[in-house]
Amino acid sequence: MRIGWGMDVHRLGGEPPLLLGGVVVDDTRGVEATSDGDVAAHAVTDAVLGAASLGDLGEHFPSDDPRWHGADSLELLREAVRMAADAGVRPRFADVTVIAQQVRVAPHRGAIAAGLAGALGLAASEVSVKATTTDGLGWIGRGEGIGVVAVVTATVAS
Repeated sequence: MRIGWGMDVHRLGGEPPLLLGGVVVDDTRGVEATSDGDVAAHAVTDAVLGAASLGDLGEHFPSDDPRWHGADSLELLREAVRMAADAGVRPRFADVTVIAQQVRVAPHRGAIAAGLAGALGLAASEVSVKATTTDGLGWIGRGEGIGVVAVVTATVAS
């Protein structure tokens, strides 16, 4: 068994929409990002790469490479899952926490879990999606950004 942990944050203010797990959760705001800025997919991608000891998102999909401008973050997650599989590691469960003051996750929780699960090759019941605020504290509390932390458990082929 392996465990990978990932985290991603983005400044709010880019072109809409705001995506989480490939789901539009806010069509009036966006994030500043090279790709489509899906912070949930990015955090889970880092967790998958971590579980497989394969580095991080920036190492494989660097923001200074024009190939990744506007990239579909779920496709990047699918690629990380393929890389992990090549290393003999298979994701089994993901636990994701969105940290945002104003973005509402609850109405989209099931769809976000399904989107991430599809990219991970898991059932939606094997992906947990939660949300919290910072109670108005810090840059997230001021509505300047959004963050996500994720944990992925994985098994290693023997």
